Amino acid sequence: MAQRPLRASRAPRPKRPEWQETLIFLAKLALFVFLIRSFLFSPFVIPSGSMLPRTLIGDYLFVTKWNYGYSRHSLPWSIPLIPGRIFPSDPERGDVAVFKAPPGNREDWIKRVIGLPGDTIRMREGQIILNGQPVPKTRVADFVLPVTPNFACDAVFQDNDADGRPVCRFPQYRETLPGGREYLVLDQGFSPADDTGTFTVPAGHVFMMGDNRDDSKDSRFSDSIGFVPMENLEGKAVVTFWSTDGSASWLMPWTWPSATRWERIGEGF
Repeated sequence: MAQRPLRASRAPRPKRPEWQETLIFLAKLALFVFLIRSFLFSPFVIPSGSMLPRTLIGDYLFVTKWNYGYSRHSLPWSIPLIPGRIFPSDPERGDVAVFKAPPGNREDWIKRVIGLPGDTIRMREGQIILNGQPVPKTRVADFVLPVTPNFACDAVFQDNDADGRPVCRFPQYRETLPGGREYLVLDQGFSPADDTGTFTVPAGHVFMMGDNRDDSKDSRFSDSIGFVPMENLEGKAVVTFWSTDGSASWLMPWTWPSATRWERIGEGF
């Protein structure tokens, strides 16, 4: 009976040095994070009050990256690896979107989409006139926000709650866009942007506004961002995953629970 030839045993592969294994692991981890942040989800922290009452300073959001397609601004640091805009999809009026702020395209801003290509927009006595029709604006209960280390209050809006703690009290309104999309805005009184000329949104652009209408630099101002190119859109805000009032120190973990605004965690858009 013929015997099968014996296979020569392979020499064991030399084991990599530990430092090489660590570098390979870190490289794989960095690639994984890069892909997730570029194409699926990305975190964003709220640095200002321009989107009050929907977002507060110290909110941490997740932004989904696939809603509007992908461009170089979808990638960290706007690495120029994607030409133009691929898999494009236009936003809907009322979306809260993160974008690279023109003209410099360096800072991440967050605003609400109010106008789409071809829309005409003007402000008249603090009310949006969209395509010639006033956007309904209804007075609702005041927006009350506690004074915290990351949010001060102008004297005109200062008040105290039932327990005597200092709060800010802002006049609040509900706006309803065509199609029924509703959201809340603040109106702190007269400002130069309450009455504007007529803007016509060009092709491939959107008109963005902050919900805190008298404390937001947005598409209403010629010296601000103007019309925002679609390819600058990075993603759509979907949920708040953390929120802090600024009273904690990152070096003292035992202060984190008391600074956390637990009721805001999990709030969707």
